[in-house]
Amino acid sequence: MSDKRRPVLQPQKDGGSLKFLYDTAPGRLVLKALVNPLFSRAGGAFMSSRFSKRMIGRFIEKNGIDMNRYEKGPFSCYNDFFCRRLRRELSVSAGQGVLISPCDAKLSVFRIEEDSRFFIKGSSYSIADLLQNHELAEFYQGGWCLIFRLTVDDYHRYCYVDDGAKGPNVFIPGKLHTVQPIALKRHDIYKENCREYTVMDTDHFGQIVQIEVGALMVGKILNFHQSGSFHKGEEKGMFQFGGSTIVLLLRQGSVQLDQELLDNTADQLETIVKIGEGIGRSI
Repeated sequence: MSDKRRPVLQPQKDGGSLKFLYDTAPGRLVLKALVNPLFSRAGGAFMSSRFSKRMIGRFIEKNGIDMNRYEKGPFSCYNDFFCRRLRRELSVSAGQGVLISPCDAKLSVFRIEEDSRFFIKGSSYSIADLLQNHELAEFYQGGWCLIFRLTVDDYHRYCYVDDGAKGPNVFIPGKLHTVQPIALKRHDIYKENCREYTVMDTDHFGQIVQIEVGALMVGKILNFHQSGSFHKGEEKGMFQFGGSTIVLLLRQGSVQLDQELLDNTADQLETIVKIGEGIGRSI
């Protein structure tokens, strides 16, 4: 919610290892094993063991992570580091009716129209597919779909975007596919991935839905609360072990999004946002 332009992410090239997995016959055989949740749990067990500590230093250096943002270790394992907390108390955008980003991510925003499908780097899906609930999906016709794509270098804890009250978390099991662009050519990952959604009644935006989507090597989506009240900026949960995605659904007439988010998405660019940053305002 400032005049300063946010950074954007340019279109990415597909990595060689992902091309092997998705564009070759031997690779797709390997992929069948990799996307099985059992593999993800096995990988998660290693990441939670002391043997994974040696990965931390190389990861920080390779991804240029500024550790001054976070609480200091020592970290007992890679997952302990991956789920690190921000060093300072979470700072959220001040002011009543400001919509904040629930996480660090690369953001795209789309209008939800009747029977519309959303195209993200070559893959399409509908809101009904994502929720497996046609009645709930109809509630958001004409509204907004905000897609926050987290990469492994992002902060993987996420927060509530407003004050309000929530219902239970609804888990939808599935296979775990990577969210990298090459995967989108062959798999509708938002239908196949495990995910968990929460319906929330908020003070300034009415009923919204937040969906956490697991990706390859994300063994767990950890939401901290069941039904009850919550506060803006309060920690809602976290991901473990890898990249992931958060989707927010907002009703028609509930929010005015920052214009640069709309412009960047129209130009097929993702906008880089940080947790607690203002991205819109209630109407």
